[in-house]
Amino acid sequence: MDLMRTATRWITTAGLVLAFAHLQAQAADMVSIKGATVNMRSGPGTNTDVLWELERGYPLQVLQRRGSWLQVKDFENDRGWVARALTGRTPHHIVKAKVANIRSGPGTGFRIVGKAERYDLMRTRSAKPGWVHVERGDGLKGWIAKRLLWGW
Repeated sequence: MDLMRTATRWITTAGLVLAFAHLQAQAADMVSIKGATVNMRSGPGTNTDVLWELERGYPLQVLQRRGSWLQVKDFENDRGWVARALTGRTPHHIVKAKVANIRSGPGTGFRIVGKAERYDLMRTRSAKPGWVHVERGDGLKGWIAKRLLWGW
């Protein structure tokens, strides 16, 4: 009986360690824009075309590194290159749903304190299973269902 409990605890602990390692690996592949406005380019260099401009905090997934440049993609799977020096590790999310309720706590039973719209950029404060605690640029803080967001 003790052997069974020990084995169960070990398997549970190992599973949690692996899950945490996976989350760390996912976060390691994410960056956010740290410049006020940063150009997303068609290739790794300032002599390539500007595809669009990204604002401070915009989350991106790193696909490849080439010298001082990162090939990245956003939540809509748009791909381009940004200068590595203009990115940082401050976690952010972007709203991918048309509208998302911002709630006072992590669950649908909590009151709605505001609304966010598609493309709204939110600073990540913490997370619980299925929910992310965010802060909007105007200072409003609350919880949004993870499925309505993209980022880390």
